[in-house]
Amino acid sequence: MEISRYTYHPLTSGWKTNLLHWVNQTYSHFFWSDGNTYDYPMGSFRTQLLAGNREIPQREIWGNFSRTIAGIISYDFKNHIEKLKSNNPEFFPLPDLSFFEAELELVLEQNQIQSNQPIPDWIWEKEPEIKQKNVVSFLPQLDQETYLKRFAKIQEEIIEGNTYELNFCQAFVGIFEYFDPIQAYLDLNSISPMPFSALVKANSKFVVSASPERFLKKIGPQLIAQPIKGTARRNSDPTLDQQNREKLRSSEKEQAENLMITDLMRNDLSKVSQTGSVQVPELFGIYSFPKVFQMISTVSSELKPKLAFKDIIEATFPMGSMTGAPKIKTMEIIDEQESFKRGWFSGALGYVEPNGNFDFSVIIRSIICDLAVKKLYFGVGSAITIDADAESEYQECLLKAEAIFKTLRGEIN
Repeated sequence: MEISRYTYHPLTSGWKTNLLHWVNQTYSHFFWSDGNTYDYPMGSFRTQLLAGNREIPQREIWGNFSRTIAGIISYDFKNHIEKLKSNNPEFFPLPDLSFFEAELELVLEQNQIQSNQPIPDWIWEKEPEIKQKNVVSFLPQLDQETYLKRFAKIQEEIIEGNTYELNFCQAFVGIFEYFDPIQAYLDLNSISPMPFSALVKANSKFVVSASPERFLKKIGPQLIAQPIKGTARRNSDPTLDQQNREKLRSSEKEQAENLMITDLMRNDLSKVSQTGSVQVPELFGIYSFPKVFQMISTVSSELKPKLAFKDIIEATFPMGSMTGAPKIKTMEIIDEQESFKRGWFSGALGYVEPNGNFDFSVIIRSIICDLAVKKLYFGVGSAITIDADAESEYQECLLKAEAIFKTLRGEIN
């Protein structure tokens, strides 16, 4: 990425706030990502800003570009890949693909900001104004009793052999008069800094993301997938915290869930990879995040020559961690048992460089909003297997959503 024409050294702690508000006023689309200095296998998101005013028509997204493109692939893009449908009600309309061409490219490396376009000096020098707090009321779309009934139905599907593991999700929905997605991002990132934190704007629609999970990364001929399956709560007591970590590491249930999805991703990658090149460099890795421990495996491969971005996505999307196995039948059951159209939730967001390299995260632990209709929603889910306990999985969902709850209630220290 050639972006070294302009160099800046921020003088204030509030430069990020200023930058995001300025880009929001200047461009119809932007993509901000921050890896929060995580030592993540194969690297976290780089700290960068991409912005532009040209939305790419959906039919053109799979072409070649002289500039970086960035955007979102909806979970419901599955219907373009397989003979599937999304029959559940949506909170508000969202396109299956939403990408833009980056006119502005800016990256932060070693406390130095480099950009391909000039940035106003006040951004680096002026302390930001104090904004109104976000306080949004939200409600679960499913009550606990309904969740438990759906859970039982899914386990019946497992007994009948229709699925082995299914990622069942529920949604929370909010209506607001005032909501600032930039402030929400800054608050969420302060509570729950993640290796794939991002704020994405597409006209009036935003994704505020604190995702811990990579979907897919391409570096030259190498392809990398990093599914997450396995969650344990952090504890402020170091002894109890370490016990929770070790309990997750040695859990046969969590390992079985993780292995099923790792095998699914190995199979997906094999469709576009050279024979014998699919490897698992790390299986059942345990990684620490502010609220939870996560079990993460890494799958890598060498791509077949002359494959396009479209070929890779169609072979691997949606990510197995958000569906289950076997993938197609399980997605059919998901649509039967869930009560909302996932839309951008559990899809992917990321960028594609002109040389074909790309990096995409999974849209989880994320708020999706439309300022034009003054609505937002967020989803949360967990894997259901034959050994899963309904009450435990319900509580795991609430744990995963804890940082978003605090963000929307304005409970920021």
